[in-house]
Amino acid sequence: VQLQASGGGFVQPGGSLNLSCTAHGINFPFYNVGWYRQAPGQQRELVAGITSTGRSNSVDSVKGRFSISRDNAKKTVYLQMDNLKEEDTAVYYCYVQLSTYYWGQGTQVTVSS
Repeated sequence: VQLQASGGGFVQPGGSLNLSCTAHGINFPFYNVGWYRQAPGQQRELVAGITSTGRSNSVDSVKGRFSISRDNAKKTVYLQMDNLKEEDTAVYYCYVQLSTYYWGQGTQVTVSS
């Protein structure tokens, strides 16, 4: 199982980024996928997840600003992030939930003026 994430970068507060994560080596449509993030000195936290049936959830701090989606044909999960805030600065990790979690390599998101 391999997950390849991309889309991070530097953005000013109020800006947008779209993260993507493509899976290899699994039958993607059957599994729950999503995104965690880890800020310096903090524990990794769930940002948003989407089930194999398309149900999604997200942490309260990003509701109304972040949107998770998946394209099963492309084996890809997306995280559209709008109205970014400085506190969203973190390394973002995609995951797929099989009998255990598999992780992407992480992509840095920096929000700063």
